[in-house]
Amino acid sequence: MSLTASPASDSRRPEPIPLTVLTGFLGAGKTTLLNRLLRDPALADTVVIVNEFGEIGLDHLLIESIDEDMVLLGAGCLCCTVRGDLIATLEDLLRKRDNGRITPFRRVVIETTGLADPAPILHALIYHPYLVLRYRLQAVVTVVDAATGAASLDAHPEAVRQAAVADRIVLTKADLVGDTAGIRARLAALNPAARILPPDAPADDLLGGLFGLDGKGADVRAWLGDAALDLPHQADVNRHDAAIRAVCLTSEAPVPRPAFEMFMDLLRSGHGPKLLRLKGIVALADDPEHPIVVHGVQHVFHAPLTLPAWPDPDHTSRLVLILRDLDPAFVQRLWDAFLGRPRVDAPDAAALTDNPLAIPGG
Repeated sequence: MSLTASPASDSRRPEPIPLTVLTGFLGAGKTTLLNRLLRDPALADTVVIVNEFGEIGLDHLLIESIDEDMVLLGAGCLCCTVRGDLIATLEDLLRKRDNGRITPFRRVVIETTGLADPAPILHALIYHPYLVLRYRLQAVVTVVDAATGAASLDAHPEAVRQAAVADRIVLTKADLVGDTAGIRARLAALNPAARILPPDAPADDLLGGLFGLDGKGADVRAWLGDAALDLPHQADVNRHDAAIRAVCLTSEAPVPRPAFEMFMDLLRSGHGPKLLRLKGIVALADDPEHPIVVHGVQHVFHAPLTLPAWPDPDHTSRLVLILRDLDPAFVQRLWDAFLGRPRVDAPDAAALTDNPLAIPGG
């Protein structure tokens, strides 16, 4: 993975459009939440992509039909339906926007089906060579039913993955159970970096994030989650979620660029399928005052984004990883090895990957 600066021609490219993925298991309340958000002026100039219009009560919001796959809503946003491939839908939206056939939009929200595994969707969003230039994945919002969420996590791996990759978890129907401590603890163990919010949270809190609109700076502590900064490396998650684990890697000292690039390359090439989500902010030794933001799914990573300055007083490099069938302690040892941290139990280089040939320079 190259972390070199973007070419000068990048300045002529349009600013990437922030994109949010809204997911959650069947019956969790995605449609109810989306209906509320569509009434919010904060979603003006937004495109909402849904599976079928019939899943959302749009009658009171509908102004006019643009074509068979797109309608204009009263809040000033567009809603389109996916009748084929998501990538084709996103490309079509860009063509209509660039050709002046629709009003330029500032944000995209994608609502997935209740049975969707979000990882392939995120993979597509950051893998496509054109879409990655025009869209910037902003947040993954997962809706969890407080009353039935534990049972869904027990029975359906899709529900576990939806919660594991989230930046924000919206806990619905809390009034039906009263005490939500159990489901909150389970979600926090499964994904300590996610913020758990109520369904009536403001739209900007739910859909905003690191890549905010109108030049807003990054709130990295909120993005990564304060809990992740103190996350034990051997977090004892609920037994039903044992295959999915979280780890937070940190470094107070700036990280040498070659070491960081080799770490990321090895993690991606050797263990990419086991990496559900990676996000973080890193100070590189050759430019520690301008940290980079990294964001990836499985073996595909966004091009790093260089921030103009640190968004908070804490200049510690922080990487939060959500892993499937991969020991967090192993990833911690790999990180320590590339940073040159002495460890009594550190393995030799060949033991750091299932494929020793993938070790750069090995």
